[in-house]
Amino acid sequence: MSSKLKALIIFATVIVVDQFIKYLFVNGLNFESKCISFVLAYNTGVAFSMFAFLGEYLKYIQILLLVGISIYLYKDRQTLVTYLYPIALIFASGISNIFDRFIHIGVVDYVYWHCGFEFAIFNLADVMINVAVAWIFWIHFRVKDEG
Repeated sequence: MSSKLKALIIFATVIVVDQFIKYLFVNGLNFESKCISFVLAYNTGVAFSMFAFLGEYLKYIQILLLVGISIYLYKDRQTLVTYLYPIALIFASGISNIFDRFIHIGVVDYVYWHCGFEFAIFNLADVMINVAVAWIFWIHFRVKDEG
């Protein structure tokens, strides 16, 4: 299987799974415990609700950012090839969250950690973005060590 096909499968899987989980929460799924709760929340901002004041403009700014990154990656093919899989994760997650902004009040979040300290509520796409960033660092430093 080619690396492009694998990246496409990663991309599609993240969007489908993320949207399916969000669908469950939008339609009433919830669970609460002492440390972690799975409850519906809409985030009209970005991480930690920053930039919520941008309102409807935020989704268009995010689309422009993805388009800008796409243009950069088109021009710098080596970066795209080197980081193909984590880029697929980031783009799928970003698109899934932007999609939420068009069909809901904001991004559908549902994982809330509150054991010992309260942490921001987040979703699978947010986790995948963090995984992708860690993956990029790992690739970057592994390549530097080998070179």
